[in-house]
Amino acid sequence: MEAPPSGYYEIFGIEKRLALDVEGLQRLFYERSREWHPDRHARSSPEDRQRAEQATATLNDAWRVLRDPVQRAEYFLKGEGFDIGEQRSKNVPPELLEEVFELNMALEEAREGDGGAKAQVAAALERFAGTLGEVDQERDTLFARYDDSRQPELLAALRTLLNKRKYLQNLVRDARAALD
Repeated sequence: MEAPPSGYYEIFGIEKRLALDVEGLQRLFYERSREWHPDRHARSSPEDRQRAEQATATLNDAWRVLRDPVQRAEYFLKGEGFDIGEQRSKNVPPELLEEVFELNMALEEAREGDGGAKAQVAAALERFAGTLGEVDQERDTLFARYDDSRQPELLAALRTLLNKRKYLQNLVRDARAALD
């Protein structure tokens, strides 16, 4: 048995793209899983068993990352040299600054038991969840545009969009927690 590829796209034998057919990827995952499963190599040499275990571990990691559009984008960006570190609160997307300030005030009031503030938090939650959906649509559009053109500036736009998405996701999480 040959050593398996270590790259996530390579282990599936697919082109490195942002937009993927997840159903097709799942079929490849099952095929590769059957091929490399350690049980199929139980009577092989210790080296082949180790390669099968390594292939299975890499395949599982690749499947987990590539099937999720956000994780896939982060993996892709990292491979292209982009920093994908944790989003920090000081990096608030400028278009959200006022809404974030208002939400934080409403969250504080809601924690103190103000019923009117809970309604404000619920409205903010609805707005942020809707914006999150719009960001996901924009992400998918950027995926297709990049795959068609390979323009590096589209990757920079994707990085910015992912930062915004992560920030929105945190706001949605905080608003839901305040309402529970």
